[in-house]
Amino acid sequence: MNHRRHQWLALIVLLAVCFAAAAAGGAATYPSIEAWYAALAKPSWTPPDWVFGPVWTVLYACMAVAAWLVWRQRGLVGAKGELALFGVQLAFNVAWSWLFFGLHSPGLAFVDILVLLAAIVATTFAFQRVSITAGLLLVPYLGWVTFAAVLNFAIWRMNV
Repeated sequence: MNHRRHQWLALIVLLAVCFAAAAAGGAATYPSIEAWYAALAKPSWTPPDWVFGPVWTVLYACMAVAAWLVWRQRGLVGAKGELALFGVQLAFNVAWSWLFFGLHSPGLAFVDILVLLAAIVATTFAFQRVSITAGLLLVPYLGWVTFAAVLNFAIWRMNV
């Protein structure tokens, strides 16, 4: 019973880490949405603002479950490389919000998101080697961030 409780606790911790990252990014994002972001020129295919919250909620949950599956398979010490990659991509994820929304710098944010994409690809492959399911859980995140990178680039170019 103690082992099962330990596993659930680990999942809760990983969910908390991912949603703390979401909150850290949100702290930069929310104050800029109504004034700065609303005033930017954006391509016609930009999703409505209300789409981002639900999408990111699902993606952060999937990220946490993926990390948990890797942890369950190998433990903290055995998965330190994979989990370190996960932490790196999470840091670049948060940094993007601060660069784009906090500093109002789509150009710097675009550089960050390219590094973020590389980190997500590396994490996805590393997770997939441990658990196919964990790797697959990161694929929607990779797809969304790829879309976000294209959108970021378009917004940057339209507002130079």
